[in-house]
Amino acid sequence: MSMTQVETVNTGADKAKLAGAALLVVGGLVAYYLLAKQGAYAQWGALLALLAVAVVLFFTSESGKQLVAYGRDSWREARKVVWPTRKESLQMTGYVFAFVVVMALFLWGTDKTLEWVIFDLILGWKR
Repeated sequence: MSMTQVETVNTGADKAKLAGAALLVVGGLVAYYLLAKQGAYAQWGALLALLAVAVVLFFTSESGKQLVAYGRDSWREARKVVWPTRKESLQMTGYVFAFVVVMALFLWGTDKTLEWVIFDLILGWKR
């Protein structure tokens, strides 16, 4: 039996950063609703400010750094993709449409043939 390892946050500092980011998000939501009487600018300002601090705090943690590295690697891999030309895209789209039409006709023919065999020949039902 093979066991897979699950990555966890190891250091206390990372746990504190992630907990702090979560508390800042919750605090932003609480501040948004508590500042309802102060006006929309105060509500949105408090929410956006606390969310921005939470995002900065998250990205300073090890999990945030791994997320940024994953994003960079994904972007690097996406740049390696050889995208088809317009002509190739149109040709492949035409092939797909043609295949769909052929399969639709095949399935319709199969359905009608089975209907004829079952209802007319075997059961003898005439419509």
